[in-house]
Formats: sequence, C-alpha cells, structure tokens
Amino acid sequence: MTRRPAPPPAVALSRVVKRYGATTAVDGLDLTLATGETVALLGRNGAGKSTTLSLLLGLVEPDAGRAELFGTRPETAVRAGRVGAMLQEARAVPRVTVRELVTFVAGRYPAPLPVPRALELAGIPDLAGRRVDRLSGGQLQRVRLAVALVGDPALLVLDEPTAALDVTARRDFWTSMREYARQGHTVLFSTHYLEEADAHADRIVVVDGGRTVADGTGAALRRAAGGTLVAVDLAPGQGPDGLFLLPGVRSVEVRGGRARMRTEDSDATVRALAGLDAIRNLEVVPATLDDAFLALTSPAGADGATAAEVR
Repeated sequence: MTRRPAPPPAVALSRVVKRYGATTAVDGLDLTLATGETVALLGRNGAGKSTTLSLLLGLVEPDAGRAELFGTRPETAVRAGRVGAMLQEARAVPRVTVRELVTFVAGRYPAPLPVPRALELAGIPDLAGRRVDRLSGGQLQRVRLAVALVGDPALLVLDEPTAALDVTARRDFWTSMREYARQGHTVLFSTHYLEEADAHADRIVVVDGGRTVADGTGAALRRAAGGTLVAVDLAPGQGPDGLFLLPGVRSVEVRGGRARMRTEDSDATVRALAGLDAIRNLEVVPATLDDAFLALTSPAGADGATAAEVR
C-alpha cells in the first residue's frame, strides 16, 4: 500500500530576509506552522512581527529566503481563498453597512461562511445594519474579524486582534477563536498581551532583531528563561558574587539589598542557600511569561537560549 505524502505545512518561512534601505527588518527568520495549530507571535516593537506577517501574506517580497503557504507562493494561496487576515492598518470603508461590507468580501471567496455566521463569530450580529465608518474602535475591530472569517479560510492571520477591545469583548473573541481552531483551521496571531498568548496558543514564537529567538509552549519558554524566581535578603555586607555559583542559578539581580535569582532548579538553589545560612525572607515563585519574554528579548538573550532549546 502506497503511503500518501504528508501535506505541506500551512506556513513555511525559511531563512527569510527583508530589508528597507539600510534597515534589516527580518534577518534570516524561520517559521513553520502545521495545519490546525494556533500559534502566537511575540516581539518588542520593531522586532519584525508586522513585516513577518506581510511576508507570509505576500504583501511584500522577501529579499532572500523562501515563503510558502500550503506548499505554494503566498499570493497563490491568498487568491485561492485559503487565507484570511485581520491587519492593524485596515481603514473603515465609508458609506457602507457592516452587512454590505461582509457580504461583499464573502463574494470574493469560493466557499464562504454564511454572512450571519461570520457576524455571530465576530460577536456583532447587532451591528449588521450600522455604517462601518460610524463605529467605535472596538466595534470596528470586530468588523475586521468578521471580514477575516467570512471566507472560512484554512489559515487565519491576526495582527494584534484584541487591541481596542474591552475585557468582555476580548473574552468573547477568544471563545470564537477556540471554536474556529477546533474545526481544524490554522491561526497565527501577534499580540502584546502575553497572557493571551499563554492561554490560547499551542506554541509561542518570540522574534527579536528580525530572528526567531524562541519557539515552544509557554511552559517551555518559562523553563528556558529560568523556570523559577528565588529571592532572599542579603546579609549586611554580603555581596551577590557567590550566588552565581549556586546550583540551577541562571542570573542574579540585586536591588536594595535583596537578591532575585532566576533558577532552573529551585529546590537545589534553596538547599544550597540553607547550607550557606543565607535564607532571609525567602520567596519562591514561578517565572511568568513576562519574565521569560524580557529575558529572551534582552540584549544578552536568555543566556544563549535558542528556538531548539525550548521545544
């Protein structure tokens, strides 16, 4: 019996480079998404996130490397209706209603969702008769989501999708996204809300300086950045030098006579502190995704952590 070849990944960026004059926005970036994955793209402002999304959507051409969606050129996949996108720079269309806009977009796809279903997923059935150019920022954001969803794309690309949404709207948005992903769709989203990435993504990809610096689950990223924080008060006259030699310790920060250690093995670190009679006002807490993100995108990086190390 002949085995069928494995389907190509939904997204495959390989050693992609994009320059704007003397500025290299994306510098040899690799990114692969399997069909059905939900992946978060994190990075500081200017890290290359928006350019990466533009490259994979075929909005700009790479100067080097290869970009493919479902084994074809991005523009081919987009023209075939396999991709939906919600981008930050989209502007309100004047003098049309929400229903008219979403219906028009649906007509550009070969097998779109029913317009009422797209409006329901975006949480805006009550806005169907409203003019798009008279909506609030949060309402307009949800219209952009309906536009991205109505084609029933296999790949959904979302750039800061919950910006301008209140807490209730953000919760409803992620309820819809989980339902959409469960149907086998691939979702890639960028966000500045790290808790959203941790809660809703199968994987988190961190980019910095136009490159992938980490790729894994939230738990894996926290481990790569030093999975636990151990803090103690230093004795009068005690310096931090010896703390760097404690088992498991990856980094030490001292503020106001209190040392905070990032450690891979908090048990071993605390036992060693006890052996030194150095436990004063002990605090042990798990590292947060914020801690991991700051460590991974600091100038020194996470002590050499790479994408391969956090998978």
